[in-house]
Amino acid sequence: MIRSIRIDAVLIQAVIAGALSFAHLHDLAEAAGQTGWKAWAYPVSVDLLLVAVWRRLRTERSKLAWFWFLVALVASLGANIATAGLLDLDHVPAWLRILVAGWPALAFLGGTLLAHTPTGHEPAPTREPASRPVPVVDRPSSAPEPAPEPELAPEIATPEPAPALPQAPAPATSVPPALVDHARKVASEHRTRTGADIDTATLRARLGVPEDLAGAIVAQLA
Repeated sequence: MIRSIRIDAVLIQAVIAGALSFAHLHDLAEAAGQTGWKAWAYPVSVDLLLVAVWRRLRTERSKLAWFWFLVALVASLGANIATAGLLDLDHVPAWLRILVAGWPALAFLGGTLLAHTPTGHEPAPTREPASRPVPVVDRPSSAPEPAPEPELAPEIATPEPAPALPQAPAPATSVPPALVDHARKVASEHRTRTGADIDTATLRARLGVPEDLAGAIVAQLA
């Protein structure tokens, strides 16, 4: 997209003034004996020095910048006034020829000083903080006293377990007399058949009674 060019009166005025100053410097240099491309180089040198000094003054108002600004302004303003008819350009005086011939060296010196002189806005080098000396504490030569031993907490006696209560004897199993008589018959038959007394398991199987009851019956038969 092409941007529309806005006509600025200040810009037009600057172009016109620059063109006229350029032409006046060219005419003066050519009248002072600088012919060919050298006559065109003089206005470029003067205007560039003036622009460089102005840019330096925008960042730093030093005496060096102000000095070279006055030098460039006098050179530009003097050339414009000299072409107004005050001087006969066909017969230029010798002192003006000397000034024009010496301008390149003067402009080179000014440009070099402006380019290589540090500005006052450069940050100062940071200094590292000086290390503070560590204070030396004199320690006594005697051996340090031993630290007191910590007091041990009294041991808590564990209570002894209480003695177990004696178990109550199991109640004796009562056996009906009729069951004892029947068991005695079964035991007699078993002794006759096998020749040995009947045991609790066999008696329990023959009578179909619980084990504890069979044990009680065997105890009574013994």
